[in-house]
Amino acid sequence: MARLARAEVFDPNEVAFAHVIARTVRRCFLFGDDPASGKNFDHRKIWIEQYLQHFAACFGIDLICFAILSNHYHLILRSRPDVVKNWDDTEVARRWLMLCPHRKDADGNPCQPSKPELDAIRNCPVKLADIRSRLSNISWWMRLLNQRVAQRANAEDEEMGRFFQDRYKAVRLIDESAVLACAAYVDLNPIRAAMAETIEQSDHTSAQRRIETHTQQPAESHSDGLRHDDSFLSPVENDEADGETGPVPSQSGKRCSDKGFLWFSLERYLELLDWTAREIADGKRDQTPQHLAPILQRLGLESSVWCELVADFGKLFKTVAGNPCAVDEYRSCQTQRRFRLPRRIRDLIPTG
Repeated sequence: MARLARAEVFDPNEVAFAHVIARTVRRCFLFGDDPASGKNFDHRKIWIEQYLQHFAACFGIDLICFAILSNHYHLILRSRPDVVKNWDDTEVARRWLMLCPHRKDADGNPCQPSKPELDAIRNCPVKLADIRSRLSNISWWMRLLNQRVAQRANAEDEEMGRFFQDRYKAVRLIDESAVLACAAYVDLNPIRAAMAETIEQSDHTSAQRRIETHTQQPAESHSDGLRHDDSFLSPVENDEADGETGPVPSQSGKRCSDKGFLWFSLERYLELLDWTAREIADGKRDQTPQHLAPILQRLGLESSVWCELVADFGKLFKTVAGNPCAVDEYRSCQTQRRFRLPRRIRDLIPTG
């Protein structure tokens, strides 16, 4: 079966959540200990984190979660055309030139664009409109990220050809249950892969970044020896009751917006991750703790169903993810086609 065109799933004019995955060629461990070459490439995980911080500060896209493993990485991104729409022409040109600079300093960092460089974009309506669209386009984020990682790694190895296996995989998350389950799936990836025992020890994940910032105590196991913070990540809690409505553009310059993505606090999210990690690791389904039960009740999920969704999210959802009722009502962007879900999803989450 031919794979569905990306334009059928993602409308560039809509705010959309996407779970994206990129794998190295033949799943070789080109981000970690590679048994074939006997080399260690953990430093490339640091490259990716650095690019993620830079992209979060320049693109009109929120970085929700990330996890970088030895042969692939996961991101959850939220496109924000509503934020980009409010940027003036100079801001659009400046951000693009910080992503694709004409000049770099001695350390390889982009130089602040000059007036002629800015004018070349802002004085051309066609180019300006195209770049404004690119800045909230998840495909452009992934294109530039994978291109830079691949070029840098190939130069380091003195190799040519493909570095990533294929085009990145993208699954649209269409409701809050899909966003929460996917976030837990991404943040718990190192634990599921037996690369870490706890969330705090899960290097190169957004969960670890949030814990360090929340506790103000850096983890001791960092491979880069640097203190991390989560200022480039989207906040967890989206409290519209406190006036956080609309685009909520960030004032820090480190991320696109200050709009959260869940209806509960960071503390509750980390508690839910910790409990879920223990349930998945032990393989025993226990009663949901009282303070976490309302979260799953809102989603209409039993604890056993929740754990299976988190453990097997990548296998269960291929194109779109969400409650079967929401998926049944959803249509593709161009041809208005229905999306199908595996029968296992319908068994886990009955529609009526």
